[in-house]
Amino acid sequence: MTLPAAPLPRWVDIGLIPLLNLTAAFLIAGLVVLAIGEDPLEATRIILAGALGWGEGVGFTLYYATNFIFTGLAVAVAFHAGLFNIGGEGQAYVGGLGVAAACLAFDSLLPWWAVFPLAAMGAAACGAGWALVPAYLQARRGSHVVITTIMFNFIAASLMVWLLVDVLSPPGSMAPETRTFAEGGRLPKLDWLLAPFGLRIGSAPLNVALLLALASCVAVWALIWRSRLGYEIRTFGASPTAAVYAGVSPVKITLVAMGISGALAGMMALNSVMGEQNRLVFEFVGGAGFVGIAVALMGRAHPAGIVLAAVLFGVLYQGGAELAFEKPSITRDMIVMIQGLVILFAGALEFLFRPALARLFSPRRERAPA
Repeated sequence: MTLPAAPLPRWVDIGLIPLLNLTAAFLIAGLVVLAIGEDPLEATRIILAGALGWGEGVGFTLYYATNFIFTGLAVAVAFHAGLFNIGGEGQAYVGGLGVAAACLAFDSLLPWWAVFPLAAMGAAACGAGWALVPAYLQARRGSHVVITTIMFNFIAASLMVWLLVDVLSPPGSMAPETRTFAEGGRLPKLDWLLAPFGLRIGSAPLNVALLLALASCVAVWALIWRSRLGYEIRTFGASPTAAVYAGVSPVKITLVAMGISGALAGMMALNSVMGEQNRLVFEFVGGAGFVGIAVALMGRAHPAGIVLAAVLFGVLYQGGAELAFEKPSITRDMIVMIQGLVILFAGALEFLFRPALARLFSPRRERAPA
């Protein structure tokens, strides 16, 4: 038999493989575009120009990327503990309730910079609380976290409908939404961020939640790679048996990792609820919780990679909208198909190119006697 292949070089694992997966996804998408009679190169030009070629497009791209950074970090923290948290959608929903509670209570009493930390704590607490229930069920009752987090997405959506219709909607309103927040419940835009480059974000809702997302990346990096708790999380994720032998509590790591994961997903609501809608509306998450799974996979569960992958999906969201407008034959459903291909190759087919690259970059393997 042959000895196991040596590990791939770091730059191949975190750089070349995601690039090859992304290239394969776009090649197949290009064939689909070509099949309907459109030029794939022209479509690519429209996507890039619509997302990065003007100030408002860049603003929308970074706004979408902010959502994906939060949800990608949420998935990544759970990944490091060997947990697959696919309940980011529901955790972000419930996080929106924490944001709305702070804004509805203090938006007319305090300025935005005082309401913002209260809303952030409310979003994190609600998201973490929603994630801790599946975490407890896995840690204490053996219920698989994948199944429970999926189910909790639907429960969160139903809870949101009931609250928005029967509890939080203004008197006499038929719309499933809260009242519009006063100035204290609205995050300021980041006009100054792109102004030095001569770009104006226009109507793009890019706001200070982006800064919190980037700060969260630094915090997650420090937690996972520069703290004792992070070492325990990574050890438990790599080998639960070895971690238990070393004295790490599986219950503690499961609860802590899922709690942090849920808190990060919940804070995604700040960007949409306070930064764009200025009220709590139904379906404000818009699938960002599921996109976060692909973002974490493409980013190799590292904050730096997650930022790059989040920007990529921001480009696909904003550039895809421009493409659907410029080329009516390329419908919005086809844009979703392109995004799905990226998720497919980044997730289910992530190891498609790994065997060939292992043969190419790994040292020559010697045959051992059977």
